[in-house]
Amino acid sequence: MSVYSDASNEDLCDELETLGWYHYDLSRHAAEALLLSNGGDGSYLLRNSNGAPGCFALSVRAKDSVKHFHVTRRDNVYIFGFNEFPSLQDFVSHFANQPLLGSDAGTLIVLKSPYPWRVEEPSIYESVRVHTAIQTGRTKDDLVPKAPSLGTKEGYLVKQGAIVKNWKQRWFTLHRNELKYFKDKTCEEPIRTLDLTSCSAVQFDYSQDKVNCFCLVFPDRTFYFCAKTGVEADEWIKILHWKLSQIRKGR
Repeated sequence: MSVYSDASNEDLCDELETLGWYHYDLSRHAAEALLLSNGGDGSYLLRNSNGAPGCFALSVRAKDSVKHFHVTRRDNVYIFGFNEFPSLQDFVSHFANQPLLGSDAGTLIVLKSPYPWRVEEPSIYESVRVHTAIQTGRTKDDLVPKAPSLGTKEGYLVKQGAIVKNWKQRWFTLHRNELKYFKDKTCEEPIRTLDLTSCSAVQFDYSQDKVNCFCLVFPDRTFYFCAKTGVEADEWIKILHWKLSQIRKGR
């Protein structure tokens, strides 16, 4: 019989929900996929373990693998390794100092950054890694994740005109379900905003007398664009295709 009552279990869930990197019922395999796809070396998250109240797992990315460690909560005390923390605040403050984690297998990992559970869009790009010194004396406020909307993109493309079929360079920004284009990068007001919820397809286009072209198909018009390189065109197509697939899933 469990020593935890339904009320204490509910209080525990309410307490942990204030922790921005607690992923609740995320499975072991899902945690590994998430950290390997979008996390960096030393990124970590907390999740439930075995479905029992008071049993958790800290999943940590260590280069090209993910390690899992037990965390337990007993009598309102959080136990991690040889350390006991009398409150969630003390537990979080410990992680703010980027502690060095050593396992029985001899693996040494610096816990660098929590992986927030509120991430709206996955990244399809390689991340930039910045070398930084291990910091100490930080507070739990430093652990508040500020996850960007990762499915965004901007850059110059050459666009075909609607009536006069000439090509002009425009600055494009993609955010959420809107693709905006401007006369140039310095302009604040867009020439037009394309609502991707009305778009039916994005694909490479070989009908134009240009290379690295792709098109967006809308009910009343097909828009044609050209990128400087094939790689850049492929990046635009991949992220736009992903956007359209997410829109269809939400319908």
